[in-house]
Amino acid sequence: MESYEFLLVLALILFFTKICGLMTEKVNLPQVLGALVAGMILGPSGFGLIQETDFLMTASEIGVIMLMFSAGLGTDIRELKTAGGPACLVAAMGVIFPIIFCGGLYFLFFEDSFTYINFIKAIFVGVVFSATSVSITVETLSEMGKIKSKVGTIIIGAAIIDDVIGIMVLSIISGLSEGACGNPFMVLVKIAGFFVFVAVVGIIVNMLFRKLDDYHGKSKRVAVWALAYCFLMSYVAEKYFGIADITGAYFAGLTLCNITKTRDFVGEKISIVSYLFFSPVFFAGIGINTNITGLTPHSFLFAWILFGVAVLTKVIGCGGGAKICKMSNQQALGIGIGMISRGEVALMVAQKGLMLNMVTPEVFPALVLAVVGTVFITPVLLNKVMKNYNDEKLLC
Repeated sequence: MESYEFLLVLALILFFTKICGLMTEKVNLPQVLGALVAGMILGPSGFGLIQETDFLMTASEIGVIMLMFSAGLGTDIRELKTAGGPACLVAAMGVIFPIIFCGGLYFLFFEDSFTYINFIKAIFVGVVFSATSVSITVETLSEMGKIKSKVGTIIIGAAIIDDVIGIMVLSIISGLSEGACGNPFMVLVKIAGFFVFVAVVGIIVNMLFRKLDDYHGKSKRVAVWALAYCFLMSYVAEKYFGIADITGAYFAGLTLCNITKTRDFVGEKISIVSYLFFSPVFFAGIGINTNITGLTPHSFLFAWILFGVAVLTKVIGCGGGAKICKMSNQQALGIGIGMISRGEVALMVAQKGLMLNMVTPEVFPALVLAVVGTVFITPVLLNKVMKNYNDEKLLC
């Protein structure tokens, strides 16, 4: 007999994410935090009403892809070019600091001798916390109407860059670890090839959509084709270049962001679908995946300290990079906080480490707890720092 239980699951997610979202909004917190809390309540760490399924994983993945596509559509190319230098520096600092300090903390807690393999394990844990999950920040800034601000643009640019840097480091470490079969040189070639591919395809697609914009700029078929292009870029990025699918989705949106009628119309349609279904499922899914069973007292203590270090390394590293570029204290703090959140990429890296025996079963749940902690705290801190933010001229 065919099961219709997924309909009940969706009803619970949509109902509770909206209720919790309204409650957090009442206390001047972003609705996205309410969606995360709803997932925690419904998942194994709460009442256990909902378990992770292939359907929820797929819907969540579509949700984050559409969110990043919307972010790409809403990006101001001129601002991104202006922010290019600061974004690169912020990204680099945001990768180096977590690798050193998060990896170092792991070494102090779980390793008693300095050997080659222990060193690689420590770096691997650091890599887990190197890549920023910008989706939480994007949603929070969107709610506040500051996604197109200089701070928002730099955060998105830096998150894209540190995702690529993190993948490069991950691939190299995987290649150096025991039992890994990765070829670091080929990974670097693939990453370079991805950007060449994005540039070539982006120019062609941009030209095609400009032609469509003249006659069908606000036609439903254009929105369908744009979304198809988004999914295709996500697939190609992940399948053939080893780049996160959300990166492909962002660049798909970036390709269309300077075509006025198409950008506005497609962005409006995507936002409606995302708001009604995919975004609630995605953010609730993060909470549902938070299962703290299996934590020992030692690993629980490690998780909390690691959470604090993970927060500080992004605030100090990324914020410090922004200060080097002569940004104001509020801008630097906003950028540092906006880069705190880790999510799906970090969890995938942790899972990869578990498969390669670079992360032990004792350490894995601690990593998950620390990652989820960064997801929860980012919108709270970002809301407080950016609430009264006004753009100032970039000096770098």
